[in-house]
Formats: sequence, structure tokens, C-alpha cells
Amino acid sequence: MSGEKLMSKKKPAFPVKKRLDNYLDRYSRKIEIPIFYEDLLRFSGSVVVYDNDGEDTLWIRVYYSDFEREEIDLSLKRVYSILHSDGSEKILEYLNVDAVDYCTFGNSKPFRIKVRNILNDNYTYFYVKKTDASRIYGLELEHILSPYNLNFLVYKDTLIEEHIAGIPGDVFIKDFLPSCTEMEKSQLAKEFVKFNERCMIRLLGDMRSYNYVIMPVHDFDHVVYRIRAIDFDQQCFEGNLKVYRPQFFKENFQMVELVRTKLQIHSVDQYKIEERSIIAKRILSSEKRVRRLVNAAKTDKISLPEHIKTLRLQIYDLTHDMHFKKCETMGQILDLALDFVRRNYENVSMRQIIDKKF
Repeated sequence: MSGEKLMSKKKPAFPVKKRLDNYLDRYSRKIEIPIFYEDLLRFSGSVVVYDNDGEDTLWIRVYYSDFEREEIDLSLKRVYSILHSDGSEKILEYLNVDAVDYCTFGNSKPFRIKVRNILNDNYTYFYVKKTDASRIYGLELEHILSPYNLNFLVYKDTLIEEHIAGIPGDVFIKDFLPSCTEMEKSQLAKEFVKFNERCMIRLLGDMRSYNYVIMPVHDFDHVVYRIRAIDFDQQCFEGNLKVYRPQFFKENFQMVELVRTKLQIHSVDQYKIEERSIIAKRILSSEKRVRRLVNAAKTDKISLPEHIKTLRLQIYDLTHDMHFKKCETMGQILDLALDFVRRNYENVSMRQIIDKKF
């Protein structure tokens, strides 16, 4: 099913309320930076950015007047130092801002900054966006509950995100998947099952193929693939449970076909259990941090009332847990979803202990 049919037309940006702001401050996500998102909108012109095949990437490369360029470049280099180093100015003379790109597609309309080390020509990217509470919850949940750490900063109405490296899912499916070995396809199918389960449990929506990357990791004599989300705009917003399950997007059809053709049903079930168990362990190992984040979300407005009513009933139909019917906010639904996974894991673990004793 297409993303347009599954999802709402437009998602609003939600402000950062006091409890979330306090959380960000406690965990060093909130820090003063020398430039705002609005400052980057003062560009005086732009050109379209094309890929190697001459296709429009939906990014434009912006440029600024000579007067503003010097100040903006210096501020962006300082942001890089804060994000990736100790925030000192010692490294600034070795950095160059090669490009500032602006995305005209999607809700967040980010700026992508390319910073190069002039000593060795190594470069990296980071992104400048407008703050949105639901996106911040998504970034933080990814950091805590996924296999990957995530570096980001928030200052007033500006969000700074590190670049997540990998091959965009749509590019991988088109250009790389056909040449994968049968063993690699089986491994990709396994990873997609786990990714699908992870997104559903923590209510991360809209994982169409261009919103995640596939990372090839060389392990001895073979390649292992990992799937990682790169867009957190649709955290805890939509009311349709299918939005939180990547398997239902037509853009992921070929990945779903891999699962169907390469995995037996009991293997799919086993991989789902493995992913739930891993997430439960992460919840337990970061219990205080998860609790503080979820408590902020429980009192926050990060969705629409009609979405909350729809989602709580759909999750009840899936879990048969009456508590979901009483939820009044998306944060309460998220809290119960994570608690449901944790309790099931603890109950199974306790049964195993009892079985061993008797």
C-alpha cells in the first residue's frame, strides 16, 4: 500500500514543552549553538543538485551573499566542533564548509551541511532542522532502544543531527539487491523482519525505503547487512498501526518478498521474539532514562486526538490489553507498548527460571 494512502497529508511540528526540555538538559542534548535554522534561510540563490545519473535529488545547493557567507561558514564550523569534538575553536582553521544544501521535499525541510577537513580531504555531513517534539522523541528512542547510538543537539527552535551513513534503501533495492547472493538475501530478510518489529514496538512510522539506509558490514569472509532508520519525523503521530510497520509500504515490496521467499514462518516468529527480547533488555538496562523520556511524552501533545483514538483501538485488537483503550495521549500508548514488551520478556524469563528449578 502506498504511503500516501496510509498516512495523513501533513504533519504539524510540535513545540518542545518543559518536561522534554528538562530531559534534554539532563542528558546533555541541549546546548547553545551559534546559528539558527532561520539564519540559513537567508540564502540569495540556489542551483538544483543532480545525482550521478542526472536525476533531480530534490535538494538544492544554496549560496549566500559575500557579507553573510563568512559569518555563516564560521558558525557552521563551530557547530561541527560542538557536535563532533570538544567545542573548541582549535580545529576551525582546518575545516571548510564545502556545501549547504536545502531539501524541498517532506515535512522537515532540512539543511545538509558538508564539512571537509582540508588536511586530508575527509568530509562528513550534519543536518540543521527546525525543532519538533515528536522528532526529538524519535531520535532519543532510536539512541536508547536501537543497536545504534545517535548524536544530536537542540537549541531553542533549532535541531542539529549527525549524518547516518549507509546506502539509501530505495537505491540499494534498485542497484544492489539484484546482485546479492542467496545467503545475503536471506540475511537481509532476517534484518527486515527485525527492523519491522523494532519500528512497530517503539511507534516509529513512515519507514518507506528512502527513510532508512542499509549498511554493509564486512565480517570475515562475508558481508552482513544492517538496516537503520534515518528519518524520525513520524514518531508517535499517525493513527493507523500499519504506518508503524514497514512491511505495509509498497516501496518495501521487494524486501517483503525476500521475507516470503527466504524465511519459513517459524523463523520469522523467532526473529520477532529475538528483537522484542533485545528491546526489553535495553529498556531494563536504561530504565531510568526511558522512564524520564516516556513520562515527558505522556503529558505531551505530539499527535491529534483522532489519531490517538484510532491507534489505541488497533493496538488493543493486537494485544487484547484493556489498558490501551484508556490512553489519552500518544505518550501513554508508547508507555504501555514498551511496558507490554518488557513484562512479556520478564514473564518468560521467570518461567524459564521456575522450569529450571523444578
